[in-house]
Amino acid sequence: MKSIKIKKLASNMVTVVLFLALILMVFVVVTSKASGGEPQIFGYQLKTVLSGSMEPGIKTGSIIAVKPGGDMSRFSEGDVITFKQEENVLVTHRITETIKNGDQVMYRTKGDNNDSEDMEPVLSENVVAEYNGFTIPYIGYFMDFTNSKNGAFLFIIPGILLAIYSAFTIWSALSQIEALNKKDSSNVEKIV
Repeated sequence: MKSIKIKKLASNMVTVVLFLALILMVFVVVTSKASGGEPQIFGYQLKTVLSGSMEPGIKTGSIIAVKPGGDMSRFSEGDVITFKQEENVLVTHRITETIKNGDQVMYRTKGDNNDSEDMEPVLSENVVAEYNGFTIPYIGYFMDFTNSKNGAFLFIIPGILLAIYSAFTIWSALSQIEALNKKDSSNVEKIV
């Protein structure tokens, strides 16, 4: 009897884990597509850190949450911003100086782990978001892998496993119901 309870508990745990993995995958895919490629949670974009320029505070391979939008000329020294360095290259560095020239605002930036400031000041128009201090170490490696062709293929595996496990569970439940029905029908025949 105890082994049946343990098997049932293990079965329920596997079901919950696979179901949560499936929900997480659906959430990541939907938010990525809805936001044009960047997963978003409660208005924050998730970015993968690919360099060690902000270590030790932000480790290579981490996921960081940044808040896009708003007045990008509002930042001051010490704030950490994400900006376009080139067309498809985003950088997250700390502001070391704010330069105001009439209506135009520029920022001098530096990675916490870098020896010197970045070569070019950043125009406020090139700032895309502000870093809020939320970091999850090492998850970025996983997210970066899932964006590759091999990773996208492997991302399907938990869904397939969940479908197979669900089919097995349904088949097992139906077999048990059928066995109970046969047992009940044989008891009815003996009583009559």
